[in-house]
Order: sequence, then structure tokens, then C-alpha cells
Amino acid sequence: MNLLLLSNSTNVGLPYLDHAWHVVLPALDGIDEIVFVPYALADHDAYTAKVREAFAAHGIAVRGAHESASPAEAVSGASAVFVGGGNTFRLLENVVALGLDVALRTHADAGRPYLSASAGTNLAAPSIRTTNDMPIVFPGRFEALGLVPFQINCHYLDADPSSTHAGETRALRLAEYLEENETPVVALREGTWIRVREHSIEIGGEAVSPGLGPALLFARGQEPQEISGDITSLVQPTR
Repeated sequence: MNLLLLSNSTNVGLPYLDHAWHVVLPALDGIDEIVFVPYALADHDAYTAKVREAFAAHGIAVRGAHESASPAEAVSGASAVFVGGGNTFRLLENVVALGLDVALRTHADAGRPYLSASAGTNLAAPSIRTTNDMPIVFPGRFEALGLVPFQINCHYLDADPSSTHAGETRALRLAEYLEENETPVVALREGTWIRVREHSIEIGGEAVSPGLGPALLFARGQEPQEISGDITSLVQPTR
């Protein structure tokens, strides 16, 4: 595996991927063209153009999967893929319909770079059950690619003790997930990522919230645990 799973593609006040180029570019070492998977947003052309412009500044060409007569073949032949953010349910629906679930899994299993943000990062988990997104479509299943052995919650928000909001917190929602499911959840704060190389799983990045670490690990029957660096020993593979 050669995965770079970003919680988000844009930090407030910064251009697209500007907070992450120092990990994105090494993950693409020697690669000058990537295939972009834009299906989490409705306007595939506009989304691809945005990503193309960002990568062009670093000498990397971008080809949209939707620009090919066979998106699955485009992914299968890609040196690297980048799966963009948006709505996770819409992304999974399109990925399954186009046969990209098999193509993306094969691509990643071959050790070729799989980069993602937000919804694309959710897709790397065993299922999309811990996404924050509304189910604007029903993809027919919740099972995703299973590239990592844990669930992922992107854009994790810590509860604000001064807030007057009396509803559920993100932590409570993840606790509810664990009441019904055993697979642990890595909750990524904004500005952070998961890096998988061979058999190593690392958590890195700087959370946009001052004084907070990159991620939390939610596991059944345990208090949430702050995690960073090598977390390989904390999770068990599911495939």
C-alpha cells in the first residue's frame, strides 16, 4: 500500500492543498501525471479543472477519470490516483456504478499511490458509515474499499465547551457507531492525514485547532485516545 489520506483539501485562508504539498509531492515521487476521480461533486469538469490548476503549478498533469471512455481503465492504467472530496454517498454510488471500486482497490493493492481528501479518504475505509455527509443518494451499500483496517471520520470537530449547542457532538455520534459496530474509528482533525507505506500506518499533520493533535482513536469500550505518529500496533487488519 502507498496511501496518503487527507482529512481535508483546503485549510481556511489557504489555496487548494497548500497545507499538504510537503506530503503530497513526496507521495508522488517521480510521477508526472495522475488520474483524478471527481465523482463526489456534481460538476466533474469544473472540479477537475480546479485540481488540474493546483497540480500544474508543481509540474504534474491531471487527467479526469470522467474524461476517459472507460473511467475504470483510466484508473487501472494510472501511475497514481487522487480521489477528491465532496459527498461520500454520491462518490460511492458513482464508484460502484462505474466499476471503480475494483479498479481502485487493484490500483492500491499494487502499491501505486492512492491520494485522497475528505470523501475520497472515507472511501478508503471498510465502509462509509462514519462519514459526516447527508445520504443525498443511496449507493446500494455502505461497504467501501477497505484499504485501511479502521473507519475514518474526516473533519473531526472537538466539542466547544462554551457553545450553547445542546445537540449531539461528533464524539457522541462516533460512540453511537461503536455501540453497533466493532471496527475502530480514526477521527482526523482538519489539516491532518494518514500515511500508509507497506505495512506502516502513520498519522501526521498540524490540526488547525491550536494545541490539539492530529487525530483521535475511538474504540469500543475505551475512552477516545489522542494519536499521532506510527499507529500500526493500535489497529488490526480487516482484510
